[in-house]
Amino acid sequence: MQLVTGSGKPAYTPIEDHGIIGDLHTVALVGDDGTIDWCCLPRFDSPSVFGSLLDCRQGGAFSVSVRQAQRTKQMYLPDSNVLLTRFLGESAVAELYDFMVPDHYSCPKAGVRQIVRQVRVLRGRAVVDMRCRPAFDYARAPHQVHLVPDLGAVFSSPAGTLALRSSAPLRPDGDAVVATVELEPGQTLEFAAEWGGELHPIDDTQVCRLLDSTLAFWDSWIRHSHYQGRYREIVERSALALKLLVYQPSGALVAAPTTSLPESPGGARNWDYRYTWVRDAAFTLYALMRLGFTEEASAFIDWLRCRCLEAPPDTGLQVLYGIDGRPDLPETVLDHLDGYSGSRPVRIGNAATGQLQLDIYGELMDSVYLYNKYGQPISYELWEALSRQLEWLEKHWEEPDEGIWETRGGRQRFTYSALMTWVAFERAQRIARQRGMPAPVERWRDTSSAAYRYVQEMCFAPEHSAYVSCPGSSTLDASLLVMPLVKFAAPGDPRFLSTVRRIEEHLVSDSLVHRYHADGSDGFTDREGTFNLCSFWYVEALARSGRVGEARYVFEKMITHANHLGLYSEEIGPAGEALGNFPQAFTHLALISAATNLDRAIKARPGTVSRHCQTH
Repeated sequence: MQLVTGSGKPAYTPIEDHGIIGDLHTVALVGDDGTIDWCCLPRFDSPSVFGSLLDCRQGGAFSVSVRQAQRTKQMYLPDSNVLLTRFLGESAVAELYDFMVPDHYSCPKAGVRQIVRQVRVLRGRAVVDMRCRPAFDYARAPHQVHLVPDLGAVFSSPAGTLALRSSAPLRPDGDAVVATVELEPGQTLEFAAEWGGELHPIDDTQVCRLLDSTLAFWDSWIRHSHYQGRYREIVERSALALKLLVYQPSGALVAAPTTSLPESPGGARNWDYRYTWVRDAAFTLYALMRLGFTEEASAFIDWLRCRCLEAPPDTGLQVLYGIDGRPDLPETVLDHLDGYSGSRPVRIGNAATGQLQLDIYGELMDSVYLYNKYGQPISYELWEALSRQLEWLEKHWEEPDEGIWETRGGRQRFTYSALMTWVAFERAQRIARQRGMPAPVERWRDTSSAAYRYVQEMCFAPEHSAYVSCPGSSTLDASLLVMPLVKFAAPGDPRFLSTVRRIEEHLVSDSLVHRYHADGSDGFTDREGTFNLCSFWYVEALARSGRVGEARYVFEKMITHANHLGLYSEEIGPAGEALGNFPQAFTHLALISAATNLDRAIKARPGTVSRHCQTH
């Protein structure tokens, strides 16, 4: 369902028509029309202040537009997360610079979160309209507006205060403020929305200084990338997007900065992703280390150490946590919000905290192994904490769980969970051998062997010539494409190759991959799009199994499914539209992994061309 305005124009900017800006505490989504329609302040998991992405009538927005602009275009300034929106018209061209300022460049006072917006006119006379209407606490908290001549306006509510600094006069419009300014070529217009800030003058000199400092920050950061392959532009954009999803104070990484963007329009698969999944963060650590960003890996390892030390010995780790490490994330429904294009429910919090997902230990130990090998040696304290988690896993790995896809149709013994159990104990043995760490290596070897045999003897279905999602099932599962990635199966192993062929026959459509066949057994009746994560896993599976030309074709086709800024949501719909929360960390980290491994495969096979021999 797509809600429209009286003019017939969609009331909701498509998910893919957004860019993001951020300050390593939170992000804002900026539509290609110049509207900030999503931002939680002061951090990722705070209530929204601008939320029209989830309710176009009452959610709150901060818009800047240019009259008579016939079209707009967006780009990031090179090597940065500074977003440029261009308004193009026959008689005028104007540009809107949007960015958020990292802490150490925030001049007014520590802890201020600020969104800076500057309009510059390049050609002709441009009439610029601005409208700012926050809606505090997911549009649940009313606010008052106080205008201060020559400075701006203050929006006050029980949930917090937002100061809007402006270089142009503001006027009231109900509980919003607006401005209309006609600018000549070379003239500028500045705004800064500050959470926790105070009103003081703003001008182009101040904004240009902040812009230069912010550009220098991002340029300095991306220069640490070691990637020199053929896909540098999309890989570094993915790295920059991942960096925006890191909560700097704790080192945690959110799965996505949004909540309740639908996986199926009008359906119930609407989830809050503004938290830290152990699985996603562990994979991200691997991806960033591949590019040379060890500082982020170190910060996450410290966050992980705290979670392991806090975990009760009889319960193991949770699937996800708050960015500050809090374990309690109750899932509730905001009935007063319409949802994106009418897709309800709108959820905050996530009940997956109570799920059992045994695979997380495999991804976790794999990343710790890589960090210990290529980053810094892990501490004894962390090793002891991890050993306690493995002791818990030894006792519980044979239990049914909800699995990597967080199904809500009842627990099963998923193949992927057993596969990752093998990874967990295999990597633990490697660390113990490499570092001489104290460990019950024989017990771990027995457990890893039992998990390996379970996958091979119980989870491969000869009648289907494939590994299936769980023993006795006929359901194919795209997560099993990772078998050679984690070194469980050789890339040319006959069982794995036949599994890839079955997945191609049943889950691949135009090179895009569904995670499994959604038949209602996962607890939902609505359908979903293809999973970008799985599509990039497919690229790696093809590359590792020698089908390098096909892998290159699929990868380069996947690049065309990024939005105009190189960003991806979780899924792709039947018409190529973005579905699910945006942008999604898992997709971007999988892209980085696929690109680096595809580069290696192409170099090993000189002359490889992008081709596809079959139609799926």
